[in-house]
Amino acid sequence: MGAGLTQIKHRAVNLWDTCTGPGAKPAPCVFACVFQTAPLLPALQPRTVTMPKFCYPIPRATEITPKAAFLNRRAVIAGLGAGVAFGLSGLPMTARADVMADVAPGPYSTDEALTTKEVATGYCNFFEFGPAKDDPAQHAHRLQTDPWSVDIGGLADTPGPMDMDDLLRRFPLQERIYRLRCVEAWSMVIPWIGFPLADLLAHVGVQSGARYVQFDSFDDMSVMPQQARTLLDWPYTEALRLDEAMHPLTFLAVGMYGERMPNQNGAPIRLVVPWKYGFKSIKSIKRISLLADQPVPTWHAKSPREYGFYANVNPSVRHPRWHQATERRLHDGTRIRTEMFNGYGDLVADLYAGMDLEQNY
Repeated sequence: MGAGLTQIKHRAVNLWDTCTGPGAKPAPCVFACVFQTAPLLPALQPRTVTMPKFCYPIPRATEITPKAAFLNRRAVIAGLGAGVAFGLSGLPMTARADVMADVAPGPYSTDEALTTKEVATGYCNFFEFGPAKDDPAQHAHRLQTDPWSVDIGGLADTPGPMDMDDLLRRFPLQERIYRLRCVEAWSMVIPWIGFPLADLLAHVGVQSGARYVQFDSFDDMSVMPQQARTLLDWPYTEALRLDEAMHPLTFLAVGMYGERMPNQNGAPIRLVVPWKYGFKSIKSIKRISLLADQPVPTWHAKSPREYGFYANVNPSVRHPRWHQATERRLHDGTRIRTEMFNGYGDLVADLYAGMDLEQNY
């Protein structure tokens, strides 16, 4: 009997690793497998996953490009005009520079260790490009982000399209280092570049009847082939109460790690709401609408018991298929305690004074 329990325990731990390791598929079915073995076992503690190190082959001296030739190629590429339609790789290029200049340090930044750029750009949820965590990095190059405009609609004083380049010129850019907590119980620490959503809303003017802000993502099945599947109703939409949208923490990000936003992370402009689960931070925004009535966001429409309208990080409210008391930091694999409002409670708790946050999750 003891040997059988040991085998089941090892199988359960392996299933946990499959669910939580980089490149894992969406988690629910795997967690279900783990929970089915639980009655037979003592409580299992997830172990830290140590990924095998990849040893890059050492090239022969004859295969190494001389430094002078490399620098000359860099100079040639730098001298190409912004109007060139295609790069040397044959893939479409954008006119905007990768490195973002004139970025000032912003408020509310954490001093916690950053998630590496490689992890943050390689482990993403962007289901329009596929369900696996590495699908967005492999397929999002199809998304053309220049030119780009964001349509302002609904109860705005000055509705209409806003060109992306105009947004970048109009609003001073800041870098803010925020914690990002996914509803799947993993987390990162990312240096975002952008500006407060409140600045944009003040610029377009909010009419007195507006109570909510809805965001719509880019929608084109020829670019995002996963939209042909019925996982969700497209385009992807999210929403905030107006006071949440106007809160100084709420951020429109146009870059990360000192560079413009990678496609797989939501280029060219995305929402970042650090006290809410990550699915609220919609990517590749094409439309912002000011509304009088509460809209129904995409995940909330799909499964309201699992994905509430508010989606505030709350360790005491379980997801129906797993707990939210702890989270796994992707850059080092450690499991840490989840904080209420993702650690931003002193700044945002008053938004929900008097509300039952177990009912309004």
